[in-house]
Amino acid sequence: MRLILLGAPGAGKGTQSQQLCQTLGLRAISTDTLLRSQLKQQTELAKQVRALVEADELVPDTMMLELIGQRLLERDVAHGWLLEGYPRTLAQAEELDSLLNRLNQSLTYAVLLDIPDAVLISRSLNCARQADQPEALQRRIELFRDRTLPLLEHYKQQNRLAVINGDQAIGEVREEILQKIGSTEADET
Repeated sequence: MRLILLGAPGAGKGTQSQQLCQTLGLRAISTDTLLRSQLKQQTELAKQVRALVEADELVPDTMMLELIGQRLLERDVAHGWLLEGYPRTLAQAEELDSLLNRLNQSLTYAVLLDIPDAVLISRSLNCARQADQPEALQRRIELFRDRTLPLLEHYKQQNRLAVINGDQAIGEVREEILQKIGSTEADET
């Protein structure tokens, strides 16, 4: 099984990623972890990533896709993976589709944790840094929604979108995900 986990800041992606990987035997792949691991490497790509990070620059999509591609070829993800934090835009989704095609892999589902804005803001404020103000959080949520809407349509057209009510208890969210993606694990937990 190969999943993408989508959700606005405060949606619970980290929690659900951990639970789903444990339940389904998947490997979590997060863009943050990929970047941190590159900082420890001595490859040419790692040097480029390190220079960008040290300059406080964004890593370009092409470089991020290369990192993801390398990770998807590693032995420990052969039985399945869950990608968190990527893609965030339609262009990234299309590039990921092309990459998966080249690697003879296919996405099983893009899972969206859908939560009302007021709940997202409340959750974020409860665990946020003091610098995070409600206005800033609202802006981050709006940016997520603006960028994600075309992405959701992309996966919906492919019949690979599972929209989950993320405003439930953690276990209920996990169970709904398992049911919507057709996992037999849902009956066993």
